[in-house]
Amino acid sequence: MKLAVIGRDVSASLSPDMHAFIARSMGNEITYDALSVPEEEFEGRIEGVLGEYDGLNVTIPYKRSVMSHLKHICGDAAVFGAVNTVRCADLTGHNTDGLGFMLMLRNNNISADGAEVLLLGAGGAGRAVAKKLAEAGAKVYIYDKNTQSALTVAKECRGASALISVEPRPYDIAINATGVGMHRTVGLSPVGKDILTNVGTAVDLIYEPRKSAFLQLSESLGKKTVNGGAMLFYQAYYAECIFFGACPDDGQAAALYKKYQGERQ
Repeated sequence: MKLAVIGRDVSASLSPDMHAFIARSMGNEITYDALSVPEEEFEGRIEGVLGEYDGLNVTIPYKRSVMSHLKHICGDAAVFGAVNTVRCADLTGHNTDGLGFMLMLRNNNISADGAEVLLLGAGGAGRAVAKKLAEAGAKVYIYDKNTQSALTVAKECRGASALISVEPRPYDIAINATGVGMHRTVGLSPVGKDILTNVGTAVDLIYEPRKSAFLQLSESLGKKTVNGGAMLFYQAYYAECIFFGACPDDGQAAALYKKYQGERQ
């Protein structure tokens, strides 16, 4: 099967290595390319790419713009209004981000049902996470520097509300979906000790660095911490299941992720 990841700049993407590992481990043969496409070229190239490949993983900034080129939008992709996985044979769009996030929680023995969750960030990742958490029975409190973004996401999610500011109070889970702590903001945390002292578990969607300032601070306070690397791996696992028509299995996914981590240490 011929697969690829497409985005504005995927030159440093982990997807080729990750998908090759998952496919090989599941007994499947693939080739996997990384396609960096400038935004001004996307509309002119996407039809050709869809015809050339069996499956695509779609990343920033094309998760929405690819949708108009597809015939079917399924499951979470319809709910989120964004596609990260395309099966090219029938031009079907899926989104595995939320599934990957929820599997990361389950495989870390974290229950969303009835949990009070502080969600920092209402962008694409935050929106997906908010919807899956609310769907699972969590009470989600969303904060974003852009208050309107938080209000918009909260309005879309039953059981969610927007915060104008973040005040110290107990939360079962705090999730960093802001991107603060990576690239130029390495060493920074979106919230401080006053907030994290009142949190049970800290989850950072950032996977590099492995211990962001958000997680380091939480760990120093004795909190359970979860790095976002598992979410990245699990969304790729779900995508592979879609490409090959396999039935996802939590245990298999966890075992593959453990093996993947071991081979890269």
